[in-house]
Amino acid sequence: MSLFKAYDLRGKVPEDLNTDIAYKIGRAYCDIYQPNTLAVGYDIRLESPMISDALMRGLVDGGATVINIGLSGTEEVYFATFNGQLDGGIMVTASHNPKGHNGMKLVKQESRPISADTGLLDIKALVETKDYSNIQSKPGSIREDFDKTAYIEHLLSYIDQSLLTPLKIVANPGNGGAGIVLEQLEKHLPFEFIHLNSEANGDFPNGVPNPLLLENQKSTAELVISSGADLGIAWDGDFDRCFFFDADGRFIEGYYLVGLLAEMMLLKSPNSGIVHDPRLVWNTQEQTEQAGGKAILSKCGHAFIKEIMREQDAVYGGEMSAHHYFRDFAYCDSGMIPWLLITELMCRTGQSLKELVDERIQAFPCSGEINFTIENAAAAIERVNSYYSALGGEYNDIDGISYSFADWRFNLRSSNTEPLVRLNVETRGDEALLEEKVAELEAMLR
Repeated sequence: MSLFKAYDLRGKVPEDLNTDIAYKIGRAYCDIYQPNTLAVGYDIRLESPMISDALMRGLVDGGATVINIGLSGTEEVYFATFNGQLDGGIMVTASHNPKGHNGMKLVKQESRPISADTGLLDIKALVETKDYSNIQSKPGSIREDFDKTAYIEHLLSYIDQSLLTPLKIVANPGNGGAGIVLEQLEKHLPFEFIHLNSEANGDFPNGVPNPLLLENQKSTAELVISSGADLGIAWDGDFDRCFFFDADGRFIEGYYLVGLLAEMMLLKSPNSGIVHDPRLVWNTQEQTEQAGGKAILSKCGHAFIKEIMREQDAVYGGEMSAHHYFRDFAYCDSGMIPWLLITELMCRTGQSLKELVDERIQAFPCSGEINFTIENAAAAIERVNSYYSALGGEYNDIDGISYSFADWRFNLRSSNTEPLVRLNVETRGDEALLEEKVAELEAMLR
């Protein structure tokens, strides 16, 4: 079953995921984890209510009490699970995948992730092999709880509202679910929001909500410029990631947001650990150390980041892919907390987002992630490894291969979720060297 990935479930509806499979997933979850109570939510995709209903029937027939939180973001399932001290949670979503796809993200107690290493493959095995025609002698029940009040209060607890000053913000949920939460947050903030594609619409009339696609960035950038906004924010469909545009409409690489968020979290929780991924590291390490924190390296991926954060009691973890994790959010990722913190930072310092990131971009220019579709990825990576190992750079294999030299470094890794090889390059303040090394590596990989 190709539906089961490394971290979650994603596939086409109904070929890969349908009501029958969703029901069996619910039953299998109950067989393995024996939950008393768990939360279920679903995103704005047209098939999500149907998939969610079948999933909940499976959970109820397996003996669980289900709290149906309805249309929501992935982080709302995380919140409902840890805040309510539930036994688990399941979010029906395919995140930024194309229309016609759907999936699920599963957690257990304390919103701890269920991935291929921690139970997802056990669920897969039961779905494939077990007959679920029987119903438990004591079936569970479903109760609805669509009240977002506690969640909104929790989000606002990350910022000092007394420090906020008026800002003009372009907000683009991409017809995903973020607009529903924004509407409630707006009441508590002194900001003027200019809404774009704010209506939740699973038909995706303005394209799939994936702000990393260049064609999706244009509308946000243009509206920021034409409206004279201070910044722009865009989200993916289940809003577990948010993306930033400065007042010039420039899309800000997620790498530089990690450093800013590290600074903010260390301001609020001094001398803490900051976990980051190995793709781009120098800027994060420098900003973390300058703010009195400890930079901690982790493999890419939410399961690894969350595990390291728990082990180290780190206050924040960030990936350049725009996943941002917070200790007080059960070490889970949120697409709402980051922009609240960044706006507070702008108000605290009186600096624009452009001013906050420009110095960092100049100090550590980076390539951004460059993706290659390569038939024999292992051979390509080994070819690169063999060449650079002879040059005497500092080597790290925590995730793919990384080589660091005096003035530049790179990370090359296979994707955990797609058939791609991903390259990231950065230098110490040298744009020309960056271009040279990107071209050098591209030639080897192509």
